[in-house]
Amino acid sequence: MMANTTEQFDCVISNCRQLFAKKLADYGASWRILRPQSVTDQIFIKAKRIRSLEEKKVSMVHEGILPEFIAIVNYGVIGLIQLELGFTDVVDIDAQQALSLYDKHITTTKELMLAKNHDYDEAWRGMRESSYTDLILMKLYRTKQIEHNNGQTLVSEGIDANYMDMINYALFALIKLEFPEQ
Repeated sequence: MMANTTEQFDCVISNCRQLFAKKLADYGASWRILRPQSVTDQIFIKAKRIRSLEEKKVSMVHEGILPEFIAIVNYGVIGLIQLELGFTDVVDIDAQQALSLYDKHITTTKELMLAKNHDYDEAWRGMRESSYTDLILMKLYRTKQIEHNNGQTLVSEGIDANYMDMINYALFALIKLEFPEQ
């Protein structure tokens, strides 16, 4: 099963990366001006929309849940990049540098997923998609609290770990949406 998870992870992350690259071509790395709190709020907006669509079962804007999970992945990676580089007032990296940073952070996030997946024995496969949304929202509230505490925690993981968990939950949801079990 692990090889299947790795293949499915690689497939959905490839879709996320392709969209990230296309947006880089359209907008450049304009997101470099975002402070980490703004990235957290962008992810929050996406997660709240997913939850709203899950509850209401109707979309007034004709975009479904799948693009929102992709956005959570990509904003999560942007958050990790911003934590690493800090924010700026100008676009200071080109598309190639942005994609290199994207790949670096996705590799780290994938390694975390594989380690946790080993320890939790693929438990995520038995979860409902709505649980991923709830867990992402919980991680967002935790991240906001850590941000309010100026990044300081007493016993908890930091903002980067929360971003990686959000990315992985969104990727699990994408896998379940893209590869429904027969």
